[in-house]
Amino acid sequence: MAKNILICDDAAFMRMMIKDILTKNGYNIAGEAENGMVAVDKYKETSPDLVLMDITMPEMDGIQALKKIKESDPNASVIMCSAMGQQAMVIEAIQSGAKDFIVKPFQAERVIEAVKKVVG
Repeated sequence: MAKNILICDDAAFMRMMIKDILTKNGYNIAGEAENGMVAVDKYKETSPDLVLMDITMPEMDGIQALKKIKESDPNASVIMCSAMGQQAMVIEAIQSGAKDFIVKPFQAERVIEAVKKVVG
């Protein structure tokens, strides 16, 4: 059965790019969120197998959203995405429970490699 993935990024074109990469590789899109608050709500609604979460977003950033999702579901699988040079945030994300980290701009192979590593 195809895995369901929730995509969370404030940039619509990024969500579209990620969605394209995932669907071409046989994954289902559980939903999309444009900020952390929406991501937390959509997570509860859709119970996806995986969340791809941008770090820098309005309203609630990805790390806050990651912590909230982990509070409601300690087994949640989240992969963080962010631009170059945010090492401190990467470390905080991993310490907060992220399973992996993808750096933007990302290659399709790297996205699929991270997704496969986490959910198969």
